[in-house]
Amino acid sequence: MSWWKIRWPVPRTVAVALGVVPVLLTLGLWFALTHGAAEERVLSPVILPSPGEVVTSFPSLWWERALSRSLVTSFLRVLVGFAVAAAVALPLGIFMASFAAVRAAFSPLTTALGYLPIPTLVPLTLSLFGTGELQKVMFLAIAFVVYLLPLVVKAIDDVDAVYLRTAFTLGATTPQAVRRVLVAIAWPDIFQALRTGFGVGWGYILLAEMVAADQGLGNIIITSQRRGPREHIYLVLVVITLVAFLTDRLWAYAGRKLFPYREAK
Repeated sequence: MSWWKIRWPVPRTVAVALGVVPVLLTLGLWFALTHGAAEERVLSPVILPSPGEVVTSFPSLWWERALSRSLVTSFLRVLVGFAVAAAVALPLGIFMASFAAVRAAFSPLTTALGYLPIPTLVPLTLSLFGTGELQKVMFLAIAFVVYLLPLVVKAIDDVDAVYLRTAFTLGATTPQAVRRVLVAIAWPDIFQALRTGFGVGWGYILLAEMVAADQGLGNIIITSQRRGPREHIYLVLVVITLVAFLTDRLWAYAGRKLFPYREAK
C-alpha cells in the first residue's frame, strides 16, 4: 500500500521489475500484431515487420548499408554542432544572466527563436548554407543554441544574490564575481543542461540528414522508408536510442567525478 503514497519511494528491485513490465507488454503486442504469414497479420509487414524480421535484417544493415560508417558520420555531426552551439550559448547565456543590458538586447531574439518550430530551420539553413555538410552542422548548432541558451541563463539566475553581495563586500571585481561566483556556483546546473542538450541532439539528427545526406543514420531511415527494407527503420531507431543512452551514461559518469558533492545529497 505504501506504493500509492505520494512521492513514496519503492525498493530498487521493485522499480526495475515495474519498469520491465511495459517493455514486455509492448514486445508482446508487437509480436501479436505481426505474427503469422503476411496476409494473415493484423498489420502488414510493409507497415510493421515482426520482431524476428527486424533482428534478422541486422547483418544486411551492418554490411550492405555500412551502419558503422553512418553511425560515426552522425555522431560527428552531433558533436561538431554541439561544440559550435556551446561556444555561443555558454558565454552569451552567462552575459545575459549577469548584465541586464545584454539580456535586454538579446531577449527579443532568443524569445522569438524559442517559439520557432525546429523543423522550420531545415529550409532556412538550406537557403543560407546550401546542401553540404555545413548546412547539417549549422542546423544542429542553431537547434542546440535554442535549447541550451535558456537553460544556461536559468542556471545563472538561480544563484542566490547573497553570494554576490558577499563577494563584493570582500572586494571582488565584476569579472571575478561573474567567473568565481556566478559561473562557479551555477556550473553543475550548466553541466546538466549540456548533458540533456547533447541527448536532445540525437532527435535533431534525423531532421539534419533528411535532405542531401549521402551518409548518416537519418539517410538510412529516409532511404528505407522510400525503398525498403522497412526493418532497417526500426533497427536504426534502436541504434540511436542505445547510442544516446550510452553517451548519457558517459555524461553522468563525468558529472559524478566533477561534482561528487551533488551525489552526496
